[in-house]
Amino acid sequence: MEVLVFLTYLAIILLIGIFCTFIAQKINIPNILLLISAGIILGNLPYKDTPLISFPPIFLTSIGILALVMIVFDFASRFKLGKFDKLSTQTLKLSVVFLILNLIFLTIFVNLVFDLESIFLVLLFSSLMSGTDPAAILSMLKPATHRVFELLRIESLINTPLVVLLPFIILDLMKTVEKELILTKFIEQILPFLQQFVVGIGSGVLVGIIMLKFMKREYSHVLSPLVMITAALITYILAENLKGNGVLAVTAMGLLFGNIYLRQKFQLQEFSSIFSNALEILVFVLIGLIIKIPFSLTFFLRSFILFIIYLVIRYIAIALSLRDLELSAKEKIFMALNAQKGIAVAVVAFTLSTFNIQGIQFILNLILTFMLYSIIISTIAIKFSKYFIEEKKVCKIQKK
Repeated sequence: MEVLVFLTYLAIILLIGIFCTFIAQKINIPNILLLISAGIILGNLPYKDTPLISFPPIFLTSIGILALVMIVFDFASRFKLGKFDKLSTQTLKLSVVFLILNLIFLTIFVNLVFDLESIFLVLLFSSLMSGTDPAAILSMLKPATHRVFELLRIESLINTPLVVLLPFIILDLMKTVEKELILTKFIEQILPFLQQFVVGIGSGVLVGIIMLKFMKREYSHVLSPLVMITAALITYILAENLKGNGVLAVTAMGLLFGNIYLRQKFQLQEFSSIFSNALEILVFVLIGLIIKIPFSLTFFLRSFILFIIYLVIRYIAIALSLRDLELSAKEKIFMALNAQKGIAVAVVAFTLSTFNIQGIQFILNLILTFMLYSIIISTIAIKFSKYFIEEKKVCKIQKK
């Protein structure tokens, strides 16, 4: 009977997700906003002094890991190492500069505004906020070739692996160093920390080679997609059991898959995207359902002030790293405002919500609030894109 209850909850969430996506397409707004809002509403509907919909922790953890593995693999497999041009190089520079500025200045301001105890959790938040995913927002525009839109698209592709990896690396570092930042203790943990990288990359490459050999020998439109999904899960499990970084392992496998010639690769990637999209709907609704934002004026005022500071940091990163492209002030502002958080941030936050870490709940509240702010601001910026972007300028990508 309990199984039927959980299946009913799951069916309701998926049905609500499909409905929200349909409504979002009709009114031309990103479905992410409606999905998260639906989750927040469901999470605040009580039934006999208990949440209306709730799932056991083991189920949430499993969904979180599955979504994390598939999203990381999907993004990594689309990253082409051999197709770097001038625009890609500039965007990589932007991603790195933005990440560094966030780790320094956003961390400082988060501590000033909220006075949090754990520096590691603040660093985790700052690294996660370096991620952008304007795909849903940019899809609201008609097909355009302006270089600003290309920059935003490439940026989201480049920073996603970093954004997904860094929070878990910071968590691993926090576990090894614990609460005492003693130099001798830190040095002792360098070898185990580096071991996670070596084991992670090694596991990803090993499983990836085996998978590619199987697929090169024989392709099956039924079995090959299943082999790909199974290989991604095995990669994560193998790395974690060998005390490596599972996310890094899946990233390595995805990069290997995406940069080696394989027949029917496009069909396999399309299947991966369809499977990932189904998980996206589930994750966006569940993240709103699980993470309970404190509905207090003080929290929203402080978090919004922090978000404005974050946008200023992003503008500075754009101005510093994209000087060679000679962007106008309006174009830089437009890029700064388009810092929407997408599925990568959502799935990391969802996975973190299943961890029993002291102080993580407040960071999750802040992550979800920033997600909502970024989606709303990005949507408004896109609606007024003609004010920021001159349509006469066409994107010209210069090859190296």
